[in-house]
Amino acid sequence: MTEAQVVAVIQARTGSSRLPGKVLRPLAGRPVLGWMVRAARSAEGVDRVVVATSTAPGDDAVARLAEELGVEVVRGSEDDVLSRFVLAQQETGADAVVRLTADCPLADPGLVTKVVALWRAEQQLDYVATTLVRTLPRGLDVELASRAALAAADAEAEGYHRTHVTSYLYAGPRRFRTMGLVVDPPANDLRVTLDTAEDAETLDAVAAELGDRAPAWHEVVELLRSRPDIAGINAEVRQKALADG
Repeated sequence: MTEAQVVAVIQARTGSSRLPGKVLRPLAGRPVLGWMVRAARSAEGVDRVVVATSTAPGDDAVARLAEELGVEVVRGSEDDVLSRFVLAQQETGADAVVRLTADCPLADPGLVTKVVALWRAEQQLDYVATTLVRTLPRGLDVELASRAALAAADAEAEGYHRTHVTSYLYAGPRRFRTMGLVVDPPANDLRVTLDTAEDAETLDAVAAELGDRAPAWHEVVELLRSRPDIAGINAEVRQKALADG
């Protein structure tokens, strides 16, 4: 029996209502997308890494950078992000797909490794994630969907569920087999995602302290807890709701 194949898919595009071009922005001298690719490659249990971008001309730069970084690229709908993940799954034959977003450059390979290991141990699970009960800083999210769950979402999901890829698996009408990963004490009040100019300033400050490397999640939390001046830069930024797209 062949071992299940797990593919990390990083969604990335240049279009952003609040911070256009953010995934190409340099962070400690390395493009944000480069940070994500490095983290995905460093995770144990991930067999391949794919960047899923759109066919919009503005995303030619994303595709070129992904190729320069030596990873596979799939291109599809700009707004129907779920269809891009399905395309990546079909082209790679993945048994499960790890969803990563290119605007989360401090992704911890250790968290990806844990999520993948949980699914490999119980492959009847449809969805494994750090977000079912959010205890990590926003920007360290890791989600995994099985091939069957992704196909079900593709066949049934509509509206904003297609933009948010996995939301149908935990907030849709159908019941899926899910498992969540949590940490204690919780640190979900912190934010290290890249969506605004304040987020960019925060990430620059974190990278200046921790260096050009993929940090462990607890290092990020410890730094922000010890440096309220850094944590406070983007403390007032509010995440958009699912229905806002």
